[in-house]
Amino acid sequence: MNTITDQTLDELVRAGSILTAELDFKTLISVLVEQSQDISASSLSVLYLRKNPDTLNGDFIKTYQRGKFEVPGSFKEDNENFIFIEECGEAAVLLERKESPFRQLLLNDLMNSAIALPISTNNAFLGVLILNSKEKMFYNRRKLNFLEAFSTLAGGMLNNSRLYSELKAYLKEIEELKLYQENIFSSMTNLLIASDKSGKIKYFNRAASDIFKLDQSHIDTDISDFFKHSVGKKIINTIKQVYDEPEEIPGIEGIFKNNQNDEEIDFSLNISPLFGKTGKLQGNTFLFTDQTRERELQSQVHKVIEDKRVIKDMFSRYLSSEIVHQLTDSPDLVKMGGDKKTATIFFADIRGYTSFSEGREPEYIINILNDYFNEAVEIVIETNGYIDKFIGDCIMAAWGVPLQTEQQDAISAVTCALRIQQLVKSVKRKFWKGEASGLQIGIGMHSGDIVAGNLGSSRRMNYTVIGDTVNIAARLEGIAKSGEIIITKNTMDYIEGNFKVKKMEPVKVKGKANPIEIYSVLDFK
Repeated sequence: MNTITDQTLDELVRAGSILTAELDFKTLISVLVEQSQDISASSLSVLYLRKNPDTLNGDFIKTYQRGKFEVPGSFKEDNENFIFIEECGEAAVLLERKESPFRQLLLNDLMNSAIALPISTNNAFLGVLILNSKEKMFYNRRKLNFLEAFSTLAGGMLNNSRLYSELKAYLKEIEELKLYQENIFSSMTNLLIASDKSGKIKYFNRAASDIFKLDQSHIDTDISDFFKHSVGKKIINTIKQVYDEPEEIPGIEGIFKNNQNDEEIDFSLNISPLFGKTGKLQGNTFLFTDQTRERELQSQVHKVIEDKRVIKDMFSRYLSSEIVHQLTDSPDLVKMGGDKKTATIFFADIRGYTSFSEGREPEYIINILNDYFNEAVEIVIETNGYIDKFIGDCIMAAWGVPLQTEQQDAISAVTCALRIQQLVKSVKRKFWKGEASGLQIGIGMHSGDIVAGNLGSSRRMNYTVIGDTVNIAARLEGIAKSGEIIITKNTMDYIEGNFKVKKMEPVKVKGKANPIEIYSVLDFK
């Protein structure tokens, strides 16, 4: 063996040992390019690899470069030089800058000789390693021998690296799937135990661990031995039955007795054969349903449904459907005992009703009231008010119960009052015709703290509002003249700037030591 061959072999062994010490794809690429340039003493070294290495197609993209020279960033998939190198599987060498089919292997105008080597495996062409030198006739047999052997070794290592990466990704996918399945089993409320064909416990989920007090020490314990002191003999015999003759057995009813705390669990057991992907029997699954807990959950669901029904019955006749839906979706918004709120209270009374009703038939009077109430109540509901009650010919309503928005509540209440007055004054109104045409409305309103909740007895409960705010609003309704809307300063502070109002003389009302500052609402702004 001559000196040149010995030197080439030594260089290849040294470079190969560096190459084979790596498995990371990017690191292997850098070792291939760096070692090729260092040992060959080339001026420039560039590795072009397929754009889609997984499918082994697409253009060839510059992946790694050594040498600060401007070079092409890519070569087309149908490049003739690359196709030639792929098909013959041999290196292409250009020893001087002259007209040649391989002229483009000189990657920069300063380069005068080039060598291009295929990077491939037994069945895949990965790309091309191109080395350039400024010197003519630079590449010789020794350098060619080294570069061919080293590139062949590198191709195999790059392929192994890619396979290794795919294996790691596959293992990661398996681990994630295993964790996902474990999370599913752990989150199950049913109690799951899996055994092998001989009845040895191989797996149990968290629910089974919590209820049956299973831990890792019970793995490989015979499942019938584990339960022999906790369930009846009939259940044990059924469990043993599937050891030799696997079959699906659903709906086995029984009682589990926890000997540690004397707790009993009413369960239903389903036994099913456990098969592998090939259809081979691997064991059995034992799925326990804790019927005691199921009944508790059902009672809770029934309570939620009942709460929603109560809320719907309570409010559906007196609130907009949007608010009722919001309340049934969030029953906790209504405190069924009593809840302190800030609200605007509204009393609207028919002026002249008492004298009008004297001497008239009750049926006629009721029709007169209902014709008006039907339209007035729709306005209250449209403005998100709550119809608290009807007191004879008076409507009592509240804004801020059961849902509270304070300023908007006051604005909505005053808007409602103006709309009702406009309705009464309209020549197109459909109620109060003939003898009833002279009837009018007086409205009083106040904003402040109230208590809203259920009031009554165990036989009959009504959601209503009480408090000093209610009393003041009722007093102001008595002060309001026909066609008038009277509000307090509290309400005025919420609505200021939204309506035309006129300040009036303070009034003295029953139950209050000092006069109350009031305003008359004239119109929308």
